[in-house]
Amino acid sequence: MEIAGHKIGVCSWSLQPANMSELVASVRQVGLEHIQLALRPLINANEETRAGELRVLRESGLQLTAGMIGFAGEDYSTIAIIRKTGGYLPDSTWEVRRDETIAAAKLARELGLAAVTTHIGFVPASSDAGYEKMLSRVGEVADALAAQEVALLMETGQETAPELLQFLNDLRRRNVEVNFDPANMILYGAGDPHDAIRILGRHIRHVHIKDATLSDQPRMRWGNEVPFGQGQVRARKFLDALHEVGYFGPLVIEREAGPDRLDDIRDAIAALKEAAE
Repeated sequence: MEIAGHKIGVCSWSLQPANMSELVASVRQVGLEHIQLALRPLINANEETRAGELRVLRESGLQLTAGMIGFAGEDYSTIAIIRKTGGYLPDSTWEVRRDETIAAAKLARELGLAAVTTHIGFVPASSDAGYEKMLSRVGEVADALAAQEVALLMETGQETAPELLQFLNDLRRRNVEVNFDPANMILYGAGDPHDAIRILGRHIRHVHIKDATLSDQPRMRWGNEVPFGQGQVRARKFLDALHEVGYFGPLVIEREAGPDRLDDIRDAIAALKEAAE
């Protein structure tokens, strides 16, 4: 499916499949042909299971937009807790998460993927000692992925767009770019996503379609995720901003809440079609 010059896909984890066969069936139910694939289940599977799952995927004919790696121990119950437990900053999990990201890149290359997305964690203020540590760690991961010819795409949300742009400029790695998620910016209270597109434009490599409403205590309490088209992401304005910065890559629907995700994904497709008219 293509809308406004973009391939439309769905995040595999949004469909909560027990296995690859379930994933393929669910993607077919929503009428799509493209997915962003969570790689950790395959990395952790034994060789026989992994081979079988990959065979099902290849035989399905589904097309992949990117891989994704998340980590055990990340706790999203509050913003304060994920600040402490997310991504590459915690010392106790750094080496394991680095190695898992490298393993994800190796699998991504096997699958013909050019990019893996992840939440790198909260980037400390540039005046904080932790800022240099984060630069060093993300740089180490990026260099390992460059050896696999795979890009690392940082998910938006935790930082404002100017803060993220400064980090990218200070990092100076050509294979580190952005997976732009407009809802995350609202959920974390990190600024207007439409304006952020114009700031981050040339770094945007992959985009999530997700929506949210702002908390009454931004940056302290979570906002609320809602179906795309029902929150504060203005679909037409969002598409226009992407086109203004020259982005015509995949738009991948992510839904991580709600009792009927399949219908919410269908509604997101309808909202995109309406916005493109």
